[in-house]
Amino acid sequence: MKIHAGYQIAFDCLQPMPILLKLSVHPDRRGDLLSPDEVRASVPAPISQLTDEFGNLVTRVSAPAGQIVLSSRFIIEDSGEPDRQNWDARQIPVEDLPAEAIPFLLASRYCETDLMSNLAWSLFGATKPGWQRVQAIVDYAHQRIQFGYRHARPTRTALEGHQEQVGVCRDYAHLAVTLCRAMNIPARYCNGYLGDIGVPYSDAPMDFSAWFEVYLEGGWHTFDARHNAPRIGRIVIARGRDAADVAMTHTFGQAWLTEFKVITDEVTDAPQMVAA
Repeated sequence: MKIHAGYQIAFDCLQPMPILLKLSVHPDRRGDLLSPDEVRASVPAPISQLTDEFGNLVTRVSAPAGQIVLSSRFIIEDSGEPDRQNWDARQIPVEDLPAEAIPFLLASRYCETDLMSNLAWSLFGATKPGWQRVQAIVDYAHQRIQFGYRHARPTRTALEGHQEQVGVCRDYAHLAVTLCRAMNIPARYCNGYLGDIGVPYSDAPMDFSAWFEVYLEGGWHTFDARHNAPRIGRIVIARGRDAADVAMTHTFGQAWLTEFKVITDEVTDAPQMVAA
């Protein structure tokens, strides 16, 4: 299966400023690209890339004052298979975890494991360790939070999401990640593309999506607390401890976001970039 994906984001910059973008397909998937995923600017602006401490690609843009439109369009090959499931995957004891998994056991900016540990153990202490425990956590987060774009707030933490019981995909992910970590299950936050492929079409505006991965027997496994179902066509952009590590854009100065469009469609004929 081929997927046509991309974005178009515009800023009105009040003065020249650096902008950081984490919008490029993750290195794990770049071998699947059938056309380049390259950041383009509407005005002359120096652009370079680096890799952050989590292995994500970061684009540095030196934006001039005024409007700048940043975009990318690409086609990527995908298996067409839903997220893999392994209900027999065991939970790995902390002392046997690989070094790469340890940071994803700890509290982070939006994931207050210290404040939610007692709740986690009271809710999930009797569940079977491993996949079934993670799925119980996903079920809980999915039911606890009511989705709505009007509920979005960039500073909401996992505990606040649990208390307020509203949010968007990042809030589902933060809550599930925090509860997993409190149960000694390494969990990392992910964002990327997730279109309406293999599910009923939605006329809601297309956006980037957030989900999470946990480390169980066999490595990292994908879970999605918002949708709570295996999905087709997931394209990872970035991974980190929480949303602070994978912020899509970061402007170092006063700038207004004036346009935001995302597309993620299965290729059935010649694709065209359209507003979602």
